[in-house]
Amino acid sequence: MARICLINPRFPTSFWGLNHGLPLLGKKCNMPVLALPTIAGLTPDEHDVVVIDENIEDLDFDALDGFDLIGVTGMTVQRDRMIEILQELKARGHFTIVGGPWITVAEGWEPFEGLVDVAFIGEAEETWPKFLEDWKRGEHADRYEQADKTDMTKVPMPRYDLVKFEEYAMGCVQTSRGCPFQCEFCDIIVIFGRRPRIKTPEMVVDEIDYQYRQGARMIFLVDDNFIGNKKAAKEILRAIITWQRKNGYPVVFGTEASLNLSEDDELLELMSEASMNTVFVGIESPDEEALMETKKIQNVKKGFTMIDRVHKIQNAGIEVYAGMIVGFDSDDLSVFDRQYEFLTAARIPNVMAGMLSAIPSTPLYDRLLAEGRLDNAAADDPAIATNIIPLQMSVHEMRDGWLDLMDRLYDPEEYFKRFDSLFAENAIPLGAAKMRWMRRHRPVSYVLQHIGIVFAALTVLYRIWRDPRTKPFRPVYARTLRKLIRNRRPLRFLFTFATRCVMHTHFAVMTRQMVRGESRLVNT
Repeated sequence: MARICLINPRFPTSFWGLNHGLPLLGKKCNMPVLALPTIAGLTPDEHDVVVIDENIEDLDFDALDGFDLIGVTGMTVQRDRMIEILQELKARGHFTIVGGPWITVAEGWEPFEGLVDVAFIGEAEETWPKFLEDWKRGEHADRYEQADKTDMTKVPMPRYDLVKFEEYAMGCVQTSRGCPFQCEFCDIIVIFGRRPRIKTPEMVVDEIDYQYRQGARMIFLVDDNFIGNKKAAKEILRAIITWQRKNGYPVVFGTEASLNLSEDDELLELMSEASMNTVFVGIESPDEEALMETKKIQNVKKGFTMIDRVHKIQNAGIEVYAGMIVGFDSDDLSVFDRQYEFLTAARIPNVMAGMLSAIPSTPLYDRLLAEGRLDNAAADDPAIATNIIPLQMSVHEMRDGWLDLMDRLYDPEEYFKRFDSLFAENAIPLGAAKMRWMRRHRPVSYVLQHIGIVFAALTVLYRIWRDPRTKPFRPVYARTLRKLIRNRRPLRFLFTFATRCVMHTHFAVMTRQMVRGESRLVNT
């Protein structure tokens, strides 16, 4: 038997991480990383597995002395902390294993040298059990990579019993891997391929049910593109709807999907019926030239503007979060104003805008390397934070334009102008399908949920008003709340309003710190 410790390194403060907003929710981390409970679920019962997420608990190196194997995962943004952890583990003589997205795309990265005993490249559903057998015989290799992609219908349930769900703002479930598109900058097709592989609806519902029993009330489906296979996505949504109705609609969902979601009315209706209230969409640019350049062809549809397509998703009761990028070859200094104008017209409050960066192993990286337009040292420069050399502006002009764009987007007046346009003025039917069903069937949970939602919203709003960081924003928060109360039924939107104040606080605080030079630039 082996004692195995699996470590998820601390994330740096980032737009994705919601770090500045989490205290207002009473949570320590946005959501768990599924890699480690998935690996634990693949581990035979004869071994003892411990999972440590440094984002919710301290990593005590002295307490690791009794472990036979210590595994570390890591995404691109975690790479610096990965090295710090591996250096300490090696200094103490530990046997180290590394897997995850970063080592998969940057296997030969120099800082890994001498720190890794065994590397796992890509998926590990087949290679992890094989390694454990090899290790037990004393015959393990120093590198493992699957010949074939994982059959997702045969993956065991992750060890959710090792996840402290109470510390996270939401749970998460992966229903598929892979994306059919070929965006030049994306590493997903490098790691998982272009053929979506999907779990069965029964598997997905079992995972949702387990996380719900552990206290999760918001669950994000962390697929790279939930609708990569629309037929399979619809089957999963139907199963979720059945589960929601059986349990009184206790969970709100979000996911990531491509913009062609807007082209399928049945899919939109099923997502609404399942209480999927938010979707992150990689819009990237309002300019067709930039989209074609980066092979984001799914965002280009003749006869329909992207704004019309976004509005169609919103009108189905699903709020769109946008991923935007500046720095494509066709971008000049006017792109920042075009991005701002697009997001305002599209009624998108929450925006993840970043400078284009080239991830190793992606087509973009290979192209820019061949063109001599990569500066990898600049990616770690706290005053630059990207490795690309743009064509029609200097890297400093791109950085300054991006910072100004973020500062404008998260000015409280501008953020809540977009929020007002989406919710207060148009009042998208957020959760309308759920509410119709609940009213018709009148379960006891209908009343209890309303009481719980109102209490949670008031708790969050109390924390917001008590936090000194929100002082500059409170007049706008108060004015928006009064407008919601005056124009619509406030209970329906109260929790939505409270969580958007939390998100605005995070984005505004982080952006202001970067603009003022109080923190390093963070490009994600």
